[in-house]
Amino acid sequence: CRCGSCAPRRARGRMKEDLQVRELRADDFGKGYVQLLSKLASVGDISEDMFKERFQQLRERAGEYFILVIEDTAKATLVGAGTLLVEFKFIHACSKVGHIEDVVVLPETRGKGLGLLVVNTLVEEAKKRGCYKVILDCDEKNIDFYKKAGMERKEVQMVKYF
Repeated sequence: CRCGSCAPRRARGRMKEDLQVRELRADDFGKGYVQLLSKLASVGDISEDMFKERFQQLRERAGEYFILVIEDTAKATLVGAGTLLVEFKFIHACSKVGHIEDVVVLPETRGKGLGLLVVNTLVEEAKKRGCYKVILDCDEKNIDFYKKAGMERKEVQMVKYF
């Protein structure tokens, strides 16, 4: 996706010209992808080689993974990102469900609609990939944000960490 072409039409009109919405690339390690993710959760010590190896693994599963980034091209820095994971189901006539994960925007760029741009773009990508719904898990404090993106609260998440 170049020049925001994968962003929903409404959002493209509001984007700064130096922001580009696109898929993650192998050279995005140097543009701060891991540091961006660290604003969301602990990422550990990831070397460039580790990043490239994982990038290649995900690229081989492109039908299941779509990682979106927003790059400030003037600074060659990533300012936002999110992931769509496509789950293949037997229910609903062997349909698919989209899972939105790892939505993050740099703190200094928050409040400018970039988070909504990430979520809405991932929702559109899920539709293109034939998903019958898209779901996500979030902190209680983020519920209002996701409601702005048209999501509704449903059911409860359970987790067991190892």
